[in-house]
Amino acid sequence: MTKLSVNINKIATLRNSRGSDTPNLVQTAIDIQEFGAQGITVHPRPDERHIKYQDVYDLKPIVSTEYNIEGNPIPKFVDLVLANKPTQVTLVPDTIDTLTSNAGWDTITHLDFLTDVVTEFKRNNIRTSIFMNTDLARIEATAKIGADRIELYTEDFASQYKKGYKKAINPYIESALFAHNLGLGINAGHDLNLDNIAFFADNIPNLLEVSIGHALISESLYLGLHNVINMYLYRLK
Repeated sequence: MTKLSVNINKIATLRNSRGSDTPNLVQTAIDIQEFGAQGITVHPRPDERHIKYQDVYDLKPIVSTEYNIEGNPIPKFVDLVLANKPTQVTLVPDTIDTLTSNAGWDTITHLDFLTDVVTEFKRNNIRTSIFMNTDLARIEATAKIGADRIELYTEDFASQYKKGYKKAINPYIESALFAHNLGLGINAGHDLNLDNIAFFADNIPNLLEVSIGHALISESLYLGLHNVINMYLYRLK
């Protein structure tokens, strides 16, 4: 079964909007795990507009499933990851003013830089994943870098699927097969939701994990967090 890691950035956004501790991020993460999710994802950004760097430390003792920290490996982020040693670090090429992740890495151009970063994380026994488009040449470069996994950036699939174009899954299938043959694990995330997750998971071979935040929290406003997590788990079986 594909694992569900819940990105709790939007919970932090709601908390920060009032300058208080409601909703409590740590308690929400505890509850999400009790509801059945197999991982917690956070994506701290330099301006701390949602997840604060202190949140990463506060969550570490209570994440009993898999702890996934996403972000651009600037020195401050690298130090944060090394201090907390999560299960997995997902490298995302966000600029400081990026509203949300909107592209995968150019692993050919940044091969040497990413190799150094990945080597340091793996030296500390942290599983590494690199956020990727479906470009096969760049996936091949990711294997040379030494990463453990890729995370397929799924916005294009989600957008096309919503319009009824199911063949948009094809580049993702090809990329997943190609990456698997190179020894890379397959994760996926961005704009996956209750409407498209079953189709995506059924068609992508060797899919290990999906990371879902914005859609899951938005759906939970109507259906309840406990219900929504179990609806995702059912579709991922």
